[in-house]
Amino acid sequence: MENLTFHLEEFDGPLDVLLYLVSKNKMNLYDIAILDLIDQYTAIINQLQQNRMDVASEFIEMAARLVQMKSFLLLPRSEEAQRMKEELTGQLIEYSACKEVARQMGEQALQHCSFVRSPLEMEWDSVYEYRHEPSILLRAMQQMMGKVKRKKQPTVHQFEPLVTAPFVSVASRVVYVLRNLVLGQVNSLRQLFSRKESRSHTVATFLAVLELIRAGRLQIEADETLSIHRNSSK
Repeated sequence: MENLTFHLEEFDGPLDVLLYLVSKNKMNLYDIAILDLIDQYTAIINQLQQNRMDVASEFIEMAARLVQMKSFLLLPRSEEAQRMKEELTGQLIEYSACKEVARQMGEQALQHCSFVRSPLEMEWDSVYEYRHEPSILLRAMQQMMGKVKRKKQPTVHQFEPLVTAPFVSVASRVVYVLRNLVLGQVNSLRQLFSRKESRSHTVATFLAVLELIRAGRLQIEADETLSIHRNSSK
């Protein structure tokens, strides 16, 4: 085998090296002497690894793939070897066609002259050309200076409905519900609630009804009729 010396930077990848070896040995691309090609490629990569530690991983990966292919080729009637050979041959044919198209496009590009010039130096104009209402400009300046009028702080009377809301305990409403049921003043769920009462009364009454149902003291029928269980146990 002829000793070949080259730099990896001259090749775009492992397929480029294999295509170079095919051309160097004047092989038919459609009928490659695959064993000779494998031996030459692996010898080149092994030599480069001894002298350079930064050999690209893609070249080493291809070498490992070719060594595996060679091990299959040494077996009699290996279907896997035939498959790998056909796959590699197809890749080389496609890569060769792509390189030829790239070469032709490069030659066409050289036939056309393109002229460019340095970009012109533009003078920077810092004049602000937009127009705004004076009030907008004044407000923008005040915002930058932190002098914008802030919203007025809420007064005490605005919080009064929240702070002075009556506190109604659930326990007191439990007593209320049971007493009205025992006295017969209430016999349906709707009668426990009134629009005249505050929200606190309504919520506490609702929670009281739920607590009585959970404890088994109260039962609601389908028509919203209430019935009290006097001797029920939890």
